[in-house]
This record gives sequence, structure tokens and C-alpha cells, in this order.
Amino acid sequence: MPTIVVERAIRASVSVIFDAVANIENLPNTSEDVVAIEFLSEQKSGVGTRFVETRNHKGKQMRTELEVTEYEHNSHARMVTDSHGTVWDTTFTVTPDGDEGRLRIAMDARGNHLFARAINVLTQSMFRKGMDKHIDAVKAYCEAQA
Repeated sequence: MPTIVVERAIRASVSVIFDAVANIENLPNTSEDVVAIEFLSEQKSGVGTRFVETRNHKGKQMRTELEVTEYEHNSHARMVTDSHGTVWDTTFTVTPDGDEGRLRIAMDARGNHLFARAINVLTQSMFRKGMDKHIDAVKAYCEAQA
């Protein structure tokens, strides 16, 4: 599946936007689907942070273990998981845009086998809709904080 990218200008500072997406404890505030976060590592931010995200998905709760693999304060954070036969690799990049900020979310899904790759291609539009929903929720959260 090709990398899916969504981007939005947000009427908030870079630091507010970055905190919304890189502070793991904020995930339930920025996505109505995320219902719980459980840390697996002692650290709670930065490279090496591991956590389980529990989210509602089609009426069921789904648990996914993620790890922060890149983290540059007020710039970008990258989270990766290997789940259901696919490596999900998502980077959140925040840049200044005049008096505002801009958030870019890029998600790459690499299937570990032929079936997973085929399913990922077939469900690409569903993932884009989910990412649009997430970035709009982040935007609303950040603009309410500003």
C-alpha cells in the first residue's frame, strides 16, 4: 500500500500540536476511538517508549502495542507496530506555518505476507478516512487548547 498522508493547518502553536500527538497520555483526548493507554516501558515519552493502545473498532475493543522509534521535540514523532501481519509505521510531523502550525501524518503499511499486502491495498480508503477523522480531532483539540 502506498504511504497515506493527511495534512492540516492548525490554529495553535507548534508546541501545542506536538504535545497533542507525541504525548502518549493525550491519545484518548485526540481520538475518540482510543479508550485506554497502558505503558509497557518506564519512560513515557521519547524514543523507546512502548505502550498498548486500546481503541474501539467496529464495536469491538482492539489492543495494539506500539513503540516510539523517532522523537525530535516540537518537530516529529514516529510510532511503529507489527500487528495482524502488517508493520504500521506512522510519522507525525509538526512545522510552523506563520502564526499557526501544520500537522502532517504519514502512515505506511507494509504487509508481512501476500494476503496482508492484498488486504492493505483493498482497505486503503478506509485507512485514509480514519486518518482524516484523527487529524480533524487533533485539530479541534489543539484549537480548543490555544
